[in-house]
Amino acid sequence: MAQFLLKYEDVSRYANAVPMGTTSTDVERSDDALVFVVDDDPAAAQLIARWLDAAGFQPEIHASAESLLQAFSCSLPDAVCLDLGLPGMSGQDALRLIRRRHRTVPVIVMTAKRDPSTVVATMQDGAYDYLAKPLDRTKVAASVRNAVDTHRLQTQVQQLQRDAESDAFAGILGRSNVMRGLFRQLDRVAASDITVLIQGESGTGKELVAHAIHDHSARSDGPLIEVNCAAIPQSLQDAELFGHEKGAFTGADHSRPGRFEQADGGTLFLDEVAELSPELQAKLLRVLQERRFERVGGTKTLSTDFRLVAATHRDLAKMVEAGEFRQDLFFRLAVLELCVPPLRDRAGDVELLTAQFLQALATEAGCTPPRLSPAVEAVLRSYAWPGNVRELRNTLQRGMVVCEGDTIELADLPPRVHAGGALPDPVPPAEPSETAAVAAQGGSLADIERAAIEEALRATGGNLSEVTRRLGIGRATLYRRLKKYGLR
Repeated sequence: MAQFLLKYEDVSRYANAVPMGTTSTDVERSDDALVFVVDDDPAAAQLIARWLDAAGFQPEIHASAESLLQAFSCSLPDAVCLDLGLPGMSGQDALRLIRRRHRTVPVIVMTAKRDPSTVVATMQDGAYDYLAKPLDRTKVAASVRNAVDTHRLQTQVQQLQRDAESDAFAGILGRSNVMRGLFRQLDRVAASDITVLIQGESGTGKELVAHAIHDHSARSDGPLIEVNCAAIPQSLQDAELFGHEKGAFTGADHSRPGRFEQADGGTLFLDEVAELSPELQAKLLRVLQERRFERVGGTKTLSTDFRLVAATHRDLAKMVEAGEFRQDLFFRLAVLELCVPPLRDRAGDVELLTAQFLQALATEAGCTPPRLSPAVEAVLRSYAWPGNVRELRNTLQRGMVVCEGDTIELADLPPRVHAGGALPDPVPPAEPSETAAVAAQGGSLADIERAAIEEALRATGGNLSEVTRRLGIGRATLYRRLKKYGLR
C-alpha cells in the first residue's frame, strides 16, 4: 500500500527520471540551481548538501522553517528539500505556507515518517515528491533534478505562451525585446517573496511594475501599501513608516499604525527609496533583517510580515560609493534588480502605446480616437522621449485637446516635440549646419532628419555611440534611421 502511495502520478515529473541503479556521477549536472535544505539534524543536512553539491546543485542549509521562510526574501530557490520534524513551525505547516506564498517552487519532503496518512496529507498539501529516510543518494539527486527541470520547463512554457498571445503583462504594454525580457523576469519574480529593487528613469512605469509584482503574487489578497519617500519630510519619515503612540510628539493625540503594520500580509512599495534619511536607512535595515520594530514613542516590539518592493530613478550603487546611501541596506534592497527600459530603447513600442493611450483618452472624453497625421507619426517615432511613457501620454493628451477636427497635426504637439523630434543637437556647431540649410530651403522632415544624421556621422567619424548622444536618440532608433536612409 505504501509503495503504491509513493507513486505520485505526474507524467511530466518522471519524463526525464534517472533510471534505477545509476550512480550520482550519471546524473546530469545542473547549472548551479539553488536548493534549500531544511533539516534540524546538522549531520543529515550536511550529508544531503554534499550529495546535492556533487550532483551540481548549489545547496543552502536551514535548521528551521522560520529560517527557511526568511531566506525567501533574499533568495529565489529552484527547489526545497524539507524535513517534517522541525522545531518551532512544523515542516507540514511550512509546506502549506510555501505552497501558498511561493506557488511555483517545488518542495521535496525528506522525512523519517513512513505512515500512509502522512504521505497522503503531504502530497495533498502540494509536495512535489516524498522520500522516506534513510535516504538514497541517487534517488535524492534524481528527484531534485526532476523537480528543478520540471519547474523551469513550466516557467518557460508560460513565458512562451505569454509572448505568443499578448503584448502586455498586468497592464504593462510592450512588444519590444527589452520589454519581453522584463516580462519574463516578472513571471518568475512575482510568484516569490523575494525583495525587488526596480530601477529606471522617471516616467518609465516603475509603479506599474510594482503593482504587477503584487497582483501576480500570493500576497495579492493582502494590501499593497505605497509610500513615496520623496514626498515625506525627513522629520515625519519615522512616524509615517513606524507609526506612533499617543503623546509621542506634539499633535499626536491618538495612536496610529505605520506603513509597516499596514503592509502586514501584503506588499510594501517604497517609491524613491533613495530619498530616505540616513537615520531611517539604518532603521529600515533592522526591519528587513528582523521584521520587528517599535512605534515612535512606544516600547512594545511589534512584528510584521510583508514583502518589500523598492524603486528609484537614481543610481544607488553610485550613491553608495559617494557615501550617500548605506551599502548594507543597498545589498538588502537589491536582492533582485529589475531595470525598466527607457522608451527610446523600446523599438516599436511607441506605436503600440500611442494606440492604447488614444483609445483610453478618447474613452475618458466620450469621443472617437483622433487620427495622427503622417508628420506626427514620424515625429512620435523619432523623438527621444526624455520623459518616457509619461511624456508620451501627456503629449497625446495635449494633442487631443488642442487639435481641430479629427486629426492631430504637428502644430498640436508641444513645441519641444514638433520643433525637432529626435533631431536637436545638444552641441550646436559654430557655423551654420547642413541641417539648418536643408530646413531653410524648405526640406521635408525626412530630408532634415537625414541631413542631421549625415552631419553627426561626419562630425563623430562614424562613432555611433557619439552620434546617439549628439542626436539625443537611442541606438535602436539610430539603426532604424540608418537603414531607412541607406546610410552606413
